[in-house]
Amino acid sequence: MNVSVVRKGLSAVVALLIQSKVMAEDMPLNLTKGVTEVSGRVYDLHMTIFYICCVIGFIVFGAMFYAIIKHRKSRGAVAANFHESTKIEILWTAIPLVILVGMAIPATSTLIAMENTDDADVTIQVTGSQWKWHYRYFEDDLEYFSVLATPRQQIDNKLEKSENYLLEVDRPLVIPINKKVRFLMTSDDVIHSWWVPEFAVKKDANPGFINEAWTNVPKPGIYRGQCAELCGKDHGFMPIVVIAKEQADYDQWMAEQKAEQAAVAEEEQRLLALQMSEQELMELGEQVYLASCAACHQPNGQGLPGMFPALRGSPMVLEDKVAHIDIVLHGKAGTAMPPFGKQLALKELAAVVTYERNAWGNDTGELIQASDIQSRRNASN
Repeated sequence: MNVSVVRKGLSAVVALLIQSKVMAEDMPLNLTKGVTEVSGRVYDLHMTIFYICCVIGFIVFGAMFYAIIKHRKSRGAVAANFHESTKIEILWTAIPLVILVGMAIPATSTLIAMENTDDADVTIQVTGSQWKWHYRYFEDDLEYFSVLATPRQQIDNKLEKSENYLLEVDRPLVIPINKKVRFLMTSDDVIHSWWVPEFAVKKDANPGFINEAWTNVPKPGIYRGQCAELCGKDHGFMPIVVIAKEQADYDQWMAEQKAEQAAVAEEEQRLLALQMSEQELMELGEQVYLASCAACHQPNGQGLPGMFPALRGSPMVLEDKVAHIDIVLHGKAGTAMPPFGKQLALKELAAVVTYERNAWGNDTGELIQASDIQSRRNASN
């Protein structure tokens, strides 16, 4: 082996280790630094440990290659014959211990900071379900679902993919900047994981349990993430979008959401006394079905055998109106059928049930009105 080649290789390794931090941040496969103080601490910890590992690797492999080259047989080296050395054993135990303690101190400090959810300014419950997120603001009377907004035509390769393909939602989570926002994570069905890389927040949402996380975003912006736990068929269609706003803009947004929510409630009360026409119900029902139901039951209502039941020709759809409304309202435990009672408005629920009972040749002729949905909702309560 040529000694000069080895020396050049070692020089290249040294140059790599002492490269600027900016270059490390720009590497596409490296950990993202994020925008929050905690995400910065996590990144710095990651790079510190990485460089320590690089130095250890350099020393160990350097000593190994030096021994191979310096004491090779062709140079007449004769292997030493010894049993053990107490000093060496103490050293190779003490040195790693010191290194591990040195690594544990900053790691522990960072982990404590990540888990400290005390003194939060805003508390939001994040509930995962197949395959969407539900957000509830504890300090304000506001809650809503956040669902994938990427058009189905893009997923089916019928349209060109957008810049944020599969990372778009209809209603993003909105939070104020420079405020400590506490997240309470749970799930309605299986294990999900709420992950926003730029916040250094990745926390499992487990059914029946509450996990906590927090963030404090210093600047306005749009931050994207996704479910990071394999949660079923549409795991890859469960994005997260968070918009951080100035406090004044956040307050205005909150006021608008409350006003919109009140208007929806008034509209639902008005609809209880009205009768929507068949055309209105079928047109709206088709829109709701394609957006919320077609992924499982298929656009033609034939479902996926062994996984998702067909609605076309279904005995329940054709013969049991009450059971049909109830399963749309409350879902079905132990299956991928989620409850849509809180996700959809009364008229949307009425329309989609009407559509399913009169599309694909079902032709029951029955029109479901908002009052029918409300009656079943009251009966359940």
